[in-house]
Amino acid sequence: MAGSALQTWEKVLEYASVPLHGTMSRKIRKGVKLQINEGKIYEDAVLFISDLFLRVTEESDGVAVNTYYGIEAIASIRTYSNKE
Repeated sequence: MAGSALQTWEKVLEYASVPLHGTMSRKIRKGVKLQINEGKIYEDAVLFISDLFLRVTEESDGVAVNTYYGIEAIASIRTYSNKE
């Protein structure tokens, strides 16, 4: 079960982001917004995906803010983008 949830969320997050050169992290694609578990909507954030957690890093008033989600605790991921 754990592997299945991880694979599912990895695919969704890969769709919504691009690799950040030289790191294991991914940046949310330009024009895409991401919402996890019906919570906050992220736009200019960096994602780090591990087999145990998802870390979302964003900047707020010059401070780096990290939000962590347990992979098993993620129930939904919503993406927003302009209709082409």
